[in-house]
Amino acid sequence: MSKKVFGFKVGLVVKYFILADLALLAGWGLIQPVFAVFILDRIDGATVLTLGIAAAIYWGVKSVIQIPIALFLDRTPGEKDDFIFVICGLTLAGLTALSFIFIDKIWQFYLVEFIHSLAFAFYIPAWNGMFARHLDKDHQSLDFSLDSTLVGVASAITGLLSGFFVTWFGYNTIFVFGALFSFVSASIIFLMPQIVFPHRRHKGAIFRNHSPKAINR
Repeated sequence: MSKKVFGFKVGLVVKYFILADLALLAGWGLIQPVFAVFILDRIDGATVLTLGIAAAIYWGVKSVIQIPIALFLDRTPGEKDDFIFVICGLTLAGLTALSFIFIDKIWQFYLVEFIHSLAFAFYIPAWNGMFARHLDKDHQSLDFSLDSTLVGVASAITGLLSGFFVTWFGYNTIFVFGALFSFVSASIIFLMPQIVFPHRRHKGAIFRNHSPKAINR
């Protein structure tokens, strides 16, 4: 089964995964442009070095953890494990965004960044694996490009809006919306047709392996 995204025909699962990715990264697009200023304003004693250490925690932990997760997902038959990791990653991402509201100490900032790294280490390998298995065999490049383009446009828009939101409503607003978008992303995946609540003409949820040609069945 296939649907159209902005006039382009893509697989149904691809469409929902693009929407989920768009929601997640649009939400974090609100946070990222003003995040460094927020930390320096909010946490006593925070410096540029503090930001550098936090970035090292995020990228270092994420880079180390996501490879073992990817290997585990590849060795485990079916897609149930991928689905669980995607949902867990998105839920952690939402909780991470909310946690920034309550931090006021450097160690708390580092702890939240560690959780942030876990969220995306869970999400990225699992999302990529499921997305790749449902690519249209004639339009793999288009599917990936649609995701990248739509996420980029959404992030540009929310990045522009983030400054206005902080100016008018304060920092907490962007974290609440960032969390909300992460939870919306999780809801899109969780309620995806044929995954958790399959159509009655299907015998069960599609927690199994797929080749690219399978999406247009």
